[in-house]
Amino acid sequence: MEHLAQSVIAFIENHQSWIAPVTFLLAFGESLAFISLLLPSTVILVAIAGLVGGASVGTTTILWVWLAAGIGGALGYSVSYWIGRYFKDDIDKVWPFKTRPEMLKRGRDFFDKWGTLGVFFGHFFGPVRAVVPVVAGSFAMRQLPFQIANIASSFIWATGVLLVPIFLARYAVS
Repeated sequence: MEHLAQSVIAFIENHQSWIAPVTFLLAFGESLAFISLLLPSTVILVAIAGLVGGASVGTTTILWVWLAAGIGGALGYSVSYWIGRYFKDDIDKVWPFKTRPEMLKRGRDFFDKWGTLGVFFGHFFGPVRAVVPVVAGSFAMRQLPFQIANIASSFIWATGVLLVPIFLARYAVS
């Protein structure tokens, strides 16, 4: 296992220009309605962060990786919001809600209870991450409060998923 980790670390060190784009795509997919149900991106991002922390990657690269994750997460949530706005009352006729209506009910209950804070907290709870922005869009939540909560939570999420593991891998071992 150590040999595999060293190989991946060497790949990261030799291909640093790909870390941020890959991170962006994973964060975007993790925050995009429906795709996040199929793609275990958070686990992959934490693993990448640990490997980046163990590699000799500069601070600038780490900053770009964090920005890529924050922007990807915010953009995925925004697209999900617009999917909800587009489908509005017919969202229950779209997969996966058509086959699993309880997901939509849980998302609506979460959103009803927390409102704008639900958008903020939604980034941190895998099961509702795929639903909350869609529900916010279908309820026609105002754009400004949605985006403020979305962007703030995306970058806090990116900090927890990437910067904390990078820091731990880099400095906790020393």
